[in-house]
Amino acid sequence: MIRKLSPAKINLCLRVLGKREDGYHDIASLMQRISLADEMFFAPSTGGITVRCPGSPLPENEGNIVYRAAEALFSDAGCHRGIDITIHKKIPIAAGLGGGSSNAATTLMTMNEIFALRYPAEDLMKIGAKLGADVPFFIFQKTAWAFGIGERLEAADLLPPFWLVLINPGFELSTKMIYEGLKLRLTNRTIHYSIPRFYTIHDLAEGLQNDLERVSVRIHPVLAELKRLLISHGALGALMSGSGPTVFGIFETEEKAATAQKALRGIDTWSVFSANAL
Repeated sequence: MIRKLSPAKINLCLRVLGKREDGYHDIASLMQRISLADEMFFAPSTGGITVRCPGSPLPENEGNIVYRAAEALFSDAGCHRGIDITIHKKIPIAAGLGGGSSNAATTLMTMNEIFALRYPAEDLMKIGAKLGADVPFFIFQKTAWAFGIGERLEAADLLPPFWLVLINPGFELSTKMIYEGLKLRLTNRTIHYSIPRFYTIHDLAEGLQNDLERVSVRIHPVLAELKRLLISHGALGALMSGSGPTVFGIFETEEKAATAQKALRGIDTWSVFSANAL
């Protein structure tokens, strides 16, 4: 049996540049893996795919992206083997932290290793892109700028070290509904986006930006309150990740993040986590 950690991600910057003819949106997003992670166990079996998610409401069949990832790799490789996968969830579900996409990516990479399939990362990323827009990022395994619908990745400049406190308020937000709330018109023009540079943690804090946040805050004003709480407890900056609803604050030291996490943990029924950038 092989144990793997499957990390969450945050979007330090998410700009929505325009609406596409296919109904999706062109974005520019700075994506960062963080130490908050699910624990996954993999074991070859005599045949078929088994997915278990003890203590989680996630489906354990084709409705789970991990099952579909295993199925897609076996199919592409023409491999008639079996795999048992157990997922212990630590990353909140439907939280803007990419937990499902990370699990799918970890599945593709680990099965490639277990069965000695010898797929290069680029080929795994192509398989992953058919499962979800964020899957290739987790296979890329670097801090990256994502363009297009998130499928085009460029390694980002090295960021200064930072620590995080994340607050998940416990409700879900529909990504589709949030994007529709932007009410962007179709654009056929060429999009030019100038990538910002973050030399210090203060540059990073000032550059935090998420175009989806205003839609999410309009639906759930508590998200703005979560940002204010993080700032009042020492965060240099705070932002909603992805389409939400998780909000994170960035801190200069691990000690300051730990102090803030302890103070915020008892305020409400929210889930509060600390993490660091990977």
